[in-house]
This record gives sequence, structure tokens and C-alpha cells, in this order.
Amino acid sequence: MTLIVASEVKVDVTDLLKGFGQACAYRLFAHKSYLVIPQHTPTDELDRLEALCRMHGVGLVSFDARNSSRPSYRLLARPVKHEPDLSYTNRYVRLVERKLFA
Repeated sequence: MTLIVASEVKVDVTDLLKGFGQACAYRLFAHKSYLVIPQHTPTDELDRLEALCRMHGVGLVSFDARNSSRPSYRLLARPVKHEPDLSYTNRYVRLVERKLFA
């Protein structure tokens, strides 16, 4: 069985809510979606994002954006697996195939 996993990675703490929106949008074509954010995210913003991710089934991961050799990834919320809309899945798979094998 094929499982499509998507992630939105933010390397700084600006536009994290926009990143959450992107991770939600990825659920259209992916079975699981993650938002990956810097571990130095302010606590109030981190709490809000964690609650939103849990409510909407998006995984949340933090990492040390200041240390590329040891990013120390940490899972904060597990994503909920669901069945994506196959028309979107097929559209994006074709797009990726064209970019990879052109």
C-alpha cells in the first residue's frame, strides 16, 4: 500500500500560522501531513499551534533550526491518517512525476 506523507517546514518563527494552513491544505492529497517548526518558537505560539494541529489531525514536529548538523527533531503531535481526495492525489503525483522524470 502506498502512503503519501507531506510536510511544511518553517526554518524561522515568522508565518507559522500560514505554515499550519499549508499543512492542512496538504491533507487534500496526502494520507498524513506534518508542520515542522523551529524549537525556539515562543511558548504561546507553540501551544496554539499544537492545539490546532491536534484538532485538525496535522502532525507537529520541532527541530533545532540553529544546528543543521544535529537538528534534534521532536514529535509534538501525531498526525491522523485519513484518505485524501484521489483527484488531487493523482494531479499532484502527475506533477511530481513530470518534474522528476522530465
